[in-house]
Amino acid sequence: MTITSPTPSETTTELESQVRSYSRSWPVTFDRAVGATMYDTDGNAYIDFFAGAGSLNYGHNDPALKKVLLDYLARDGIVHSLDMFTAAREEFLTTFADTILRPRGLDHKVVFPGPGGANAVEAALKLARKVTGRESVISFTNAFHGMTLGALSVTGNAMKRGGAGVPLVHATPMPYDDYFDGDVQDFLYLERLLTDSGGGLNQPAAVIVETIQGEGGINAARAEWLRNLADLCKRHGILLIVDDIQMGCGRTGGFFSFEEAGIVPDIITLSKSISGYGLPMALTLVRPELDIWEPGEHNGTFRGSNPAFVTATEAIRRYWSDDTLERSTISRGLAIESRFNALVARYESYGLVAKGRGLARGLQFPSGELAGRVTKEAFAGGLLVETSGPDDEVVKLLPPLTISPAEFEAGMRILEQAVVTVLEN
Repeated sequence: MTITSPTPSETTTELESQVRSYSRSWPVTFDRAVGATMYDTDGNAYIDFFAGAGSLNYGHNDPALKKVLLDYLARDGIVHSLDMFTAAREEFLTTFADTILRPRGLDHKVVFPGPGGANAVEAALKLARKVTGRESVISFTNAFHGMTLGALSVTGNAMKRGGAGVPLVHATPMPYDDYFDGDVQDFLYLERLLTDSGGGLNQPAAVIVETIQGEGGINAARAEWLRNLADLCKRHGILLIVDDIQMGCGRTGGFFSFEEAGIVPDIITLSKSISGYGLPMALTLVRPELDIWEPGEHNGTFRGSNPAFVTATEAIRRYWSDDTLERSTISRGLAIESRFNALVARYESYGLVAKGRGLARGLQFPSGELAGRVTKEAFAGGLLVETSGPDDEVVKLLPPLTISPAEFEAGMRILEQAVVTVLEN
């Protein structure tokens, strides 16, 4: 069934900048959303396998989170407070430490760097340079870390980097896991440069890495590769920053995406789903001995969003007091992997590739044109799903972790039918 939806008014498209992107892929006017389903102004339903680019791990308008938010606002709870002490702030910090950090053996201090993921990355880079007294940072091919200048300097995408308008310096890209299809030994080039006095590489302050590259095409690093990277950093006195902005908060199963590898990063960045409700919030977690900032040396007007603290606290209590959500995420991820593998086998001549871990999944096509046709067909069938990768060649799935069985099954059927329709026509 193809959905016919209202198109946005001319006023909207005339008044807004041409920089908008998602509205071009899904040219309807959305009005409300519940769980894993969004509705347009005519009441047409769309199953959401996008989830705010990973900002809605617990779905749209989770009833429990909505209740605590409305109750807090109804009693005139403080909304804006910069970094002043508030009850909501203290409750979040205590709950986060007791439920998330300490059970995982982490003693990191919490920095509130600003409202978004790029703020968290900028804070991480600044602190790493301050601690080490070095300037250079190692990043990886196909990485994405944000759209501000520091974050862009460690991002791989040429189009996004080109928007900076100035040289992006003090960062050196290295091959991500399997970049050479296994033909080159892990970290051969980086290790050689670090030990060769003629290599020309400035001693790095830090390495920044995503355990799964979301925007880069759902490239999942092996646990062994991550462990070897952590060991290399330790041997050379380099700080390890894990960017968990999109893959944290349970997206891969465990709360942090690096748990499976058994590593302990020096600095961790979180945003997107940390508030639990889609409210702007970001964290930069730093080992205690690295917390050397002077008061006010890194600050921002919107680093004290108390409504986000309230919903974040409730999300942690509700979903992370046991391993129910973690087990469900892993199980559903394996179900997607199995169904993707069936499509890979069915259309062997197309060279499809199933990718990802947990509920961060991708199906790679030979071209961005084919992948784009699949997402367009899926949208016509009532499913929101985006593409990623350097050529937009990967159909990328980020459904809410709490998606109902009925929504999950309906969404997967729409996607599978879209693949069949495109590849057989």
